[in-house]
Amino acid sequence: MTGQDAEQDLAPFEAHPLTIEHWQDLEELFGPNGAYAGCWCMWWRVAGKDWTASRGEGNREAFKGVVESGAVPGIIGYVDGKPAGWCAIAPRDAHMRLREERVRIFKKVDDKPVWTITCFYIGRKYRNQGLMLKLLNAAVAYAVSQGATIVEGYPLDTAGERKATSSAYTGLLSAFEKAGFVEVLRRHEGRPIMRYFAP
Repeated sequence: MTGQDAEQDLAPFEAHPLTIEHWQDLEELFGPNGAYAGCWCMWWRVAGKDWTASRGEGNREAFKGVVESGAVPGIIGYVDGKPAGWCAIAPRDAHMRLREERVRIFKKVDDKPVWTITCFYIGRKYRNQGLMLKLLNAAVAYAVSQGATIVEGYPLDTAGERKATSSAYTGLLSAFEKAGFVEVLRRHEGRPIMRYFAP
């Protein structure tokens, strides 16, 4: 992830749903530390105490189990055939912290069925090249292909200020706006709830 996702043209880009066939590519992208300090994209899927207890290898095994079950937890992006970026997207109910509304500022807006984008991770050599927007567009296209009518995200509104990388893992407001998302609610100054409505 990066605090600023500058618009540049990347080399040939393609994206694929994360299935078990692409698991080794995700491991290569996340590296031995599992992206964000052993998260392995499990923070939204389990309770805090369980995430902490499983941090690292436990989270890796748990996330691999999600993929092995046949569920698709997100999109992996490739640049020149190399794994370059990740965007987590799935129905809201797949994320325990959202389903149980443990994150107050991201409580349900309404009872409409939504898919949620919860995380981005971009490999170091691919940052600041516009990859976030490409991943976001690919994630939305995948969700819509699976029947989603509303896709929701919780990006960081930097308001012109550069923020710490760790604060922007849910994405940047500017990228969501470029992808056609609109703000529907804001319970925290820097964290709008954005939605994309499928035509």
